[in-house]
Amino acid sequence: MGAVAPRAGLAPAFSAARTRLGLVALLFALAAAGWWWTKHEMAGMDAGPWTGLGTFGWFFGVWVVMMAAMMFPSVAPTVALYARMTRERSQVLPLLFSAGYLVAWAGVGAGAFAIAVGGSRLAGDVLAWDRAGRWVAGATLVGAAVYELTPLKDVCLGKCRSPLGFLLGAWRDGRAGALRMGAGHGAWCVGCCWALMASLFALGVMSVAWMAFVAALIAAEKTIPHRRVATYATAAILLGLGVLMLAAPEAIPALTIPGGGSAPHMGQMGS
Repeated sequence: MGAVAPRAGLAPAFSAARTRLGLVALLFALAAAGWWWTKHEMAGMDAGPWTGLGTFGWFFGVWVVMMAAMMFPSVAPTVALYARMTRERSQVLPLLFSAGYLVAWAGVGAGAFAIAVGGSRLAGDVLAWDRAGRWVAGATLVGAAVYELTPLKDVCLGKCRSPLGFLLGAWRDGRAGALRMGAGHGAWCVGCCWALMASLFALGVMSVAWMAFVAALIAAEKTIPHRRVATYATAAILLGLGVLMLAAPEAIPALTIPGGGSAPHMGQMGS
């Protein structure tokens, strides 16, 4: 596995990516296919903040593909580093690692659906735009901005930006090990990005534009050299969106305001 220090940051992952270009290209191709399929499935379904999620089967399928589309580009260097470190020259193990990573995010999707349905049954249409929906969306965005600056966010982001340390500490051999390691890395990614995903629900989870926006923020935080610049910039952007959501939502570009006639209405979340 080499003698590189576990705290070497992103350099080992980027180096591995340059030597595993075929694997990286495959992950990017899968992400591109995910973007195309997601855009097709979600066409005309953006009803703004707290868009209804439809049936569990439909939402869960879209969510998993959506996570592949959003996350595979930024996790590709880590997968390449894992492939470089494996004793077996197998093309299957990196794909199993990637599948394990998706399992962690699939759990988030299932949990989000359960919360939406349970909340709807308990609180009815409280998230309707003309009730508390706008204010909850604004508060969610402001809360996500605050989370960007917390120690927990910093720890989780550190695992994503220094994948060599994670891989050395969590190493498991074989196919089951690849799945477990991928799921473990995905769990750290969930800890890093859950608030950004909550922001996506607050802005419109069926909006490809907001999906791309959140994916770009995630990629920037995980890959650009200046870590603090990325997190503070993300916090500032989320805070600005939160303030606008509360004070002047019509000023937010690409935001579908429920009832505004800019998109077919699917109902509020969980309906």
